[in-house]
Amino acid sequence: MSLTSRPQIKDSHEGIRLERTFPRFTIGQRWEHAILLLSITILLLTGLVQKYRTSVWSQNILSTPERLDMIQNIHHVAAILLTAEAVYHIGRALYLLSRRKLPSKIFITWQDVRDGFQMIKYLTFLSRKKPEFGKYNFEQKVTYWFIFFSIGIMILSGFIIWFPILYTKFLPGAIVPAAKLAHSTEAVVVGIFIVVWHLYHVLIERLNLSIFTGRLSESEMITTHTIEYESLINQESPVASSSTGGAQ
Repeated sequence: MSLTSRPQIKDSHEGIRLERTFPRFTIGQRWEHAILLLSITILLLTGLVQKYRTSVWSQNILSTPERLDMIQNIHHVAAILLTAEAVYHIGRALYLLSRRKLPSKIFITWQDVRDGFQMIKYLTFLSRKKPEFGKYNFEQKVTYWFIFFSIGIMILSGFIIWFPILYTKFLPGAIVPAAKLAHSTEAVVVGIFIVVWHLYHVLIERLNLSIFTGRLSESEMITTHTIEYESLINQESPVASSSTGGAQ
C-alpha cells in the first residue's frame, strides 16, 4: 500500500470517527499571525480613510479635527505594533540562523518555479498531473515573501511620513512625498492582495484554519502537502522503510 493511499479515518468502538492530525504551526507562529492580522486590518481601515479624505464617506468620518487626531493616533499605535512584530520576526530568524536552526522550507527554489508552471498546465488542461508539494507550496511562499517585503516598504515609508523633519536632516526633501506615494500605494496593493489572493486560497479554495488550530488533518496533508506527509511518515517508521527497500 502506498503512503498516499493508506486509510486516514478510523471508526472507534463508540462510533465516533477519528482522524489523525499533524502539527502545522507553533503557538508562537499563530500569535504572530494574530498580531499581524490585527495590526494590518487596523492600519488599512485607518489609513484608507486618510488616503481618500476628499471622498464623502471619508469626510463624514473625519468631520472634526478631534476625529482626525483619533484616527491618526490609532494608526500610529497599530504601526508600532506591526513594527514590533516585524522586528521580533526578523530577530528570531537571525537567532535561528546563527544557531543553524533556521528552517529552509519557506525559501523559494527552482522547484517552486517548476511547480508553478506545472500548475498552469494542470489548470489549462495541458496536463493531468497536479504538482505535489512539501510543507509550503509556491502559492504560500509567494504570499509570505510578498507580505514580508510589502511590510518592510510600509514601515520604512511610514516612519518617514511620521517624522519628516528627522529624516530630511540627512535625506533630500523629495523623500517625503515619495514615501507618501509608496506608503499609500503599497497599502492598497497589500489590501487587494490579501483579499483576492490570500483569502481565496485559505477560505474559498479550501477552508484552511491551521493558522488558528495549529494542525492539519491527515487527509489535508495527503491532498495538499503530499511530499511533507510522506517525509513525516518515513521518519516515523524508518525500520519499515528500510525493510521495504531491502525486499525490493
